[in-house]
Order: sequence, then C-alpha cells, then structure tokens
Amino acid sequence: MLRQSTRARLSGRRAPLVAPIQAIVARGLKIKRNPHGNFKEVEASRPPWEPASPRYTQTAQPSWTFGTGANNLPSSPPPLPKSVSIDPYAEGRSPGLNYKLLISAITPRPIALLSTRSPDGKVQNLAPFSYFNVISHDPPLFIIGFVGAASNPSCKDSLRNMVESKECVINIISEGIIEAANSTSINAPYGVSEWDVSGLTPVYDCETVTNLPRVKEAVFSIEGKLESSREFESRAVPGRMGTTLVIIEGTRFWAREDALDAEGGLLKTDVLRPMGRMGGITYSRQIETIELPRPDFERDLGGLEGLAKIKEKRAKENEEEVLN
Repeated sequence: MLRQSTRARLSGRRAPLVAPIQAIVARGLKIKRNPHGNFKEVEASRPPWEPASPRYTQTAQPSWTFGTGANNLPSSPPPLPKSVSIDPYAEGRSPGLNYKLLISAITPRPIALLSTRSPDGKVQNLAPFSYFNVISHDPPLFIIGFVGAASNPSCKDSLRNMVESKECVINIISEGIIEAANSTSINAPYGVSEWDVSGLTPVYDCETVTNLPRVKEAVFSIEGKLESSREFESRAVPGRMGTTLVIIEGTRFWAREDALDAEGGLLKTDVLRPMGRMGGITYSRQIETIELPRPDFERDLGGLEGLAKIKEKRAKENEEEVLN
C-alpha cells in the first residue's frame, strides 16, 4: 500500500489534509443511511418476499397519441404542484443532502458488484457500486463513480485496487444474491476480503484479467480493464478531490447459458432478475414491465404535415384554456 505522500507525488497533487475532511463530517456529510432504529424488527412486520416472474402489462394509457403530453395517471393530473429550485451549493447545505436527494431521484440505478485485487494479488475485494452504468457498446465502456480520490488514504479499497492494478470484474446483482451482495458494503478494514463476509463463490477462470475472480452465482459478469480515470475537486472543500470517475473497457462477458438467447445478444429478464438501487437503503425488483416501440417520424407521426396538425390542435386548446 502506498503511503499518503507517495500517492500524492504520483498524482502530482499535495497530500490532502485530515482537518478539512473532519470539518466536512462535522458539517453533516456523515450520512444516516438506516432510517429505522431496529431494522430487523421493522422488516419482520412486513409481508414476506413473494416469488414472482417478471410479466408484461399494457402501458398506463394505450390510447395515448402524439402531442397529448402526460398520461392520465392520478400522479399527473393538472394543475401540477409547483417545483422548487434547489441550489446544490447553497450556504449551509451539506453535500450529504445532495447525496440523499440524488440517490432518491435517479432511480432505479443498476449496481456493479465490483471484484478487484491489490497489485500483488494478496488482497481480494468485493463491493457494490450504484454510481454505475454502461455508456457505449463499441467499444464496451462502463463508468463507476467513487467518493474520494485514490491519493487519499481513506479512499475506497476498490478504487485503490482499480487504479493500481488497472483490472476488475463487474458482476450484475440478481435477486438470488441480493443479501450477499449487500453484505459486501460492510465497512471492513483494508486487507479484509468481502468474499468471506458474503459467502459468494470466487471463480478464477477469467480470460483477460490476472488472478481476479468473477462471482460464480452472478448471471452476468464483465471482465474489464481501466481505460481512464479523472478526479473532481470538491465544492464543499476547495482543494480536496471529492470524486473519482473511472471508465472501464469490457474485455470479456460471462453469461449463464439459461439466460442467453440463441443469438447471444439478449439476456432473459426472468433469469437475470436484476435488482436496482433506490434511495436510502431501498432496492427495487424488476417484476412488471411494459414495451413501447420507438416511433417513426414519417410512418407514425405523419411527417412534417402530421406535426403541423398537432401544433395547430395544441394552439387551439391553449386558446380555449385562456378563454375559460
């Protein structure tokens, strides 16, 4: 493990001070993630898990037509409540509030169960990250956002391993491993393997990364190489690097045979059964879905002539609203 000063020299930045970090915590950055005093007691009062296969339903308004705006669900009838403006940098507003707001608004988020190792291979790490997504298929590119910087001794073990070894395996979280995957978010000290905590099975059969396991129980996994990383300065404490964005190139995919279609281009939702991240400590299940074809401008809308009719109709409706 590199010393703080050594990593700072390699990154070309001064070593971060501990005092500003403590000041952030004092100002409320420390997040209370569990809103319940006794979670197991609260969970016991809820209905049990119901095994359910994903199913398709109609859309909320199958009769919806171009130009009609929001559908007729009870959550969107006029008049709509007004929106309020929120300045993320407002005086007295903690970064922790932005965190809680964003993770409750940007939902559901896919989750990367990230397998990494130290450069010497002695430390194996497994942890979930929902600041994650795919951004390209040619080449296959993925992003993961980490709080903090690799040059900070208190950074995430996964980030340190990722930057130093430049390899990883991304495992997608399904219903069958949700508890085990969540357990890997435990605040274990550096050097402790979350594989032991979770009980998940490491498989060392990867073809493009070295001495790095994928999760055997995962329906879909991605071997990846570090393409690039970029650190972003904190707005709350200028001079401190608050976030690291990592771009990963996928170099090999692993899919369970029963989940893959004949062409090798589609995973079956009823086998993958992906879990998503919501706000707080909440997860989501994909048990009900809809389908909506992408419309064609000429065929479905009627081209420019059809668009003109829609705009004309909308203008008349607005005039009638004003008169009434």
